[in-house]
Amino acid sequence: MALQRLAIPAAKLLRSKSHIVPGPLLVTEHFFQVPLDYANPSAGSITLFGRSATKHEVPIVAPDEPPPAKPWIVYLEGGPGFGNREPQDHTLTRAAVSRGYQVLYLDHRGVGLSTPVSTAMLARLPGGDGPNAVDVQTSYLKLMRQDNTVRDCESVRKLLTEGLPEHKARWSVFGQSYGGFISTSYLSLHPEGLREVFLTGGLPPVGKTPEQVYEATFQKTIERNAVYYQKFPEDVEVLRQIATYIEEEGGDQGLPLPGGGFLTVPRLLTSGIAFGSHGGLDHVHAVLVHLKASLDQFGFLTRASLAPLEAFTAFDTNIIYAILHEAIYCDGPGSASNWAANRVGKSLAQYPWLCRDNTSVASSASPGQPLLFSGEMIFPFHFETYPELIPLRGVAERLASATDWPALYDVDQLRKNDVPVYATSYINDMYLGYDIAKETANLIKGIKTFETNTMYHNAVRVKPEEVFQNLFSLRDDVID
Repeated sequence: MALQRLAIPAAKLLRSKSHIVPGPLLVTEHFFQVPLDYANPSAGSITLFGRSATKHEVPIVAPDEPPPAKPWIVYLEGGPGFGNREPQDHTLTRAAVSRGYQVLYLDHRGVGLSTPVSTAMLARLPGGDGPNAVDVQTSYLKLMRQDNTVRDCESVRKLLTEGLPEHKARWSVFGQSYGGFISTSYLSLHPEGLREVFLTGGLPPVGKTPEQVYEATFQKTIERNAVYYQKFPEDVEVLRQIATYIEEEGGDQGLPLPGGGFLTVPRLLTSGIAFGSHGGLDHVHAVLVHLKASLDQFGFLTRASLAPLEAFTAFDTNIIYAILHEAIYCDGPGSASNWAANRVGKSLAQYPWLCRDNTSVASSASPGQPLLFSGEMIFPFHFETYPELIPLRGVAERLASATDWPALYDVDQLRKNDVPVYATSYINDMYLGYDIAKETANLIKGIKTFETNTMYHNAVRVKPEEVFQNLFSLRDDVID
């Protein structure tokens, strides 16, 4: 499947400001300008935001010449939909700086501070609140996937490395989760810009349909549900008690939430998205403990008990995560998601609550049998229960039925890849599917992979020393 390779101009630096933070680190805030649509440069521009970090050094004797620039490594966050933490709060910073890199944390287009997408922002696009609003907003959102993020990276790279010889102008990238999808698209589209690639839980499902992705991830989610109820068997009845209350008090629409939107039983059950992360089982259990305590003590759900659940997933402040989640699996023309997660889930006997003909989710499971949580899936009801997503239901439907997606990966290029790639792959990864990740690893020529069944998807944050030690050993060590 042919990729669309476009001319990439160097980004324009709008402004930058440096400051020193304890550590010591020299942190610089950058605002760049790049085209909104690289295929149509006249369509306007967007702003990208990034923070760079390098070691702050105070020389004993002032050097005669400034030291040479350190090589860049760019961190690509997961999601899609989330911006970066500040460098001093990021686990990669110390590991990379100590190895001689300067790190760039670049927010993907549409997220963080990079012209962030919101419902209000989409409505303010030219024509975004008129009779063709759905068309306008859909067209804009289609430009927010990983192929254009790669082009953004290349545009910024050309600016930051201007004047350097070609071998020094390449940079390294570090992709976590969805950041690995971007990195693999980078290897496909512009390998000439890359020195090396690091991936953690980010080998994408190259050549797989959205349905195949969710068939794999639903099965892993079912396994994680079994682990959850083995650890917290009392939650079988706790969850049923809470679900019964929500249905009796909230009716078909659900319980109004303090911050807007509605709590339904299906929305509650999507909190199983946490099961794929370190600490996720305990996180969900803590939410249920709080809800049950409120019901037992007061007979209703207090605002304090609802607050942790309301903030459980940040779809209201990071709408791209919800509205483009299935789109990142649509690789080329003819690939439509058509709410793939919803369709796959409804076909599974373990998820009767996804079927609309059930009048009661609480009673959909047999007595003594647990209601199963879902995982990293987006369903149509997300656009009925989250206040920021409710106005976007029409746009979400249009994106789900879209078939004109550009290709994201070049299998032939990956098979002849000559960029060093080092990947951490989690055997028990609930969000990706180990077998799919393994197939992708087998496609990429020269990749070196560290595989483990002792870590989960967010290990780069929870067990960074182990992750970095193994990744950089792949880079620096030799085969014994």
